[in-house]
Formats: sequence, C-alpha cells, structure tokens
Amino acid sequence: RILDDRVVVAENGIVTAVLSCDMAPGCPIEDLPEDAVLAPGFIDIQVNGGGGAMLNDSLTVEGIATISAAHARFGTRFLLPTLISASRADIGRAIAATREAIAQGVPGILGVHIEGPFINPERNGAHPLGNLLYPEPSDIDLLASLGPTGTTLVTLAPECVPEGFVRALVDSGVRVCAGHSNATADDMARARAEGLSGVTHLFNAMSQLGSREPGVVGAAMSDLGLAAGIIADGHHVAWPSFQAAFRAIGPERMMLVTDAMATIGAPRDAFELFGETIHVSEGRLVNAEGRLAGAHLDMNTAILNAHRHGGTTLAEALAMASTAPAAYLGLSGSHGRIAPGRKAVFSVL
Repeated sequence: RILDDRVVVAENGIVTAVLSCDMAPGCPIEDLPEDAVLAPGFIDIQVNGGGGAMLNDSLTVEGIATISAAHARFGTRFLLPTLISASRADIGRAIAATREAIAQGVPGILGVHIEGPFINPERNGAHPLGNLLYPEPSDIDLLASLGPTGTTLVTLAPECVPEGFVRALVDSGVRVCAGHSNATADDMARARAEGLSGVTHLFNAMSQLGSREPGVVGAAMSDLGLAAGIIADGHHVAWPSFQAAFRAIGPERMMLVTDAMATIGAPRDAFELFGETIHVSEGRLVNAEGRLAGAHLDMNTAILNAHRHGGTTLAEALAMASTAPAAYLGLSGSHGRIAPGRKAVFSVL
C-alpha cells in the first residue's frame, strides 16, 4: 500500500515507527517534495554489470563496488551481482570477491547470483556454448562456498542436472531457479519437489507455454508456488504476456529484475562480452546479429514500465522491486517494507 501524510522514524539505521503527521516526534525531520514517494530500497536479484563493468570481467571487490554504485543511482539499494556461465575457477573467484565485498561493507551486496553454467545449450542465449558444463559432485561445495555470509542464487536447467542435484544445493543453503531451460512441466515438478523455488527472467530462454506441454513458463504460471523474475523493458517480454503472467503469479511472487549489463550508469553504449561487441540499439542490447544480449534497463524504469504498461498499480510495481524479492531471499524481516524493525534504506521517487 501507499500511505499519505506519514512520518517514518528511524534510529541507528532501523525504522522504529511509522506515524501520522500530527504525531511527529521531537527530532529533526527531512521533508520530501509533495509529489515524492518514499519506497523501500529496491532489490535486484539479477545484475550482470553497470558503470562500465561486468562481473565476468571484474571478479574483484572494486568491480562489484562499481556495479553497485551504478545501480544505486536508479534506486537499487540492494542486489545480487550476477555471473554469466563461467569456468569453475571464475565461479570461485566471483564468490570470493562477493565474500570480501560484504566484509568490506560495499553498499547493498546481499550475495551472488551464479547464472549457469549448468544450462541447456539449446537455450543458451548470450551464454557461450563453450562455457557450459555438466555438474560434478564437487560443484555442490563450490556453489555453496559463500555460506551464511550472504545469499547464493543458482540458475540452472533442471533437465540438465542429475537427480538430487537441486536438493543437494538447497540443503546446502543455496536458492535455485530454473532458467535457460527446455524443461517440461514434469521436469519442473520434480525439481520443485527437490526445492527449486524460482524461475529466472520468465519467458526468455526457456520452454514456452503450450496447449499440451506447459514448459517452464506454464510451470511458473501454475500452482507450483514458484517465484519469477521478469524483465520489464518491453523488448524481452511483450506487454500482453507480462500482464497475463502478472495476473497468474501476482505481486507477492513476481519480481522485477533488470538483467542489466555494463551500459547502465556508464558513458558508453557498448561493451565487450566474451569477445563480442554488445551495443545499445533503440533501447535494446544486441550483438552483431541483432540478438538480445542482456538488458539496458535500470530498476526505476522497470517499475515505471510495469505500472504504465504491465497492468500493475504503482504500489504493486514497487512491491515487485522490494517486498517480493526480499521475501524470496528470506529477508522479509529486514528488507522490502517500510515498517518497524526493517532497515531504514529507502528509494525516493
């Protein structure tokens, strides 16, 4: 809900009260413009890059800090830097850099998103085929090596991993999403039984909803209770499809993600990805063949798009950028709402 004429009281970085204006306490108050909206700090669980940096090319604290700072300008106060399918050595480096970034207090770093390399080559998208791998038992410990320091999210294709792999990851504290996948509804149901909890960039790089085979999209829109990220730029998902998915899934489980690349918050509109030039063309990030390669999207724009074109109220769009991802990451007690006990970290529209 959006409430009018309220005072939010915070102390030591934590909200202590939300009061009506006539109950304003005797402490310094910062007034916002009359048409401003004070929202919980936006949370983006899929951020490949920003500020001219890509996590894949900047597996350092400095690289992560550059990405975080670029997105903070657009209201994203918390995020998961995201690694596109990479070698096991680079996965280890990404996790180590994330651990150190959290230890050094880089603003907003909640953990890391490892997208691939255990995905379906038929749905690889911008992920190089040469980087895709088949999982080994030792990969469980590697992917879970961040431990309780932060949240680890892994995107994989359920049909491309052995039975029990998803369960082992979940038992090790990792959240698992289906993505870049040709999974059938039966594949999704089996993975769900092992602890699969979400779907990465719904509609994109996955089996679609059909009359007799629901695919990943149908599974996400069914009664499995999965959360789903979605890219609200008007290029990755047509608005009627966005609206249908929103009606099926709702603002409690649908999460706005940017899938942003290095161009967000950067002076240049092109960058190199795995030796290929990716550039902005009419608001789309494309390779030399004109294929989509990530998104040129910030969270503020995603929220406005969802509200203006996606069939959501402004309150619902804001929840999809804060409350829903906080719930998915298990952070509802500290993030995603303006309420007593939550972090006093806001985005102002």
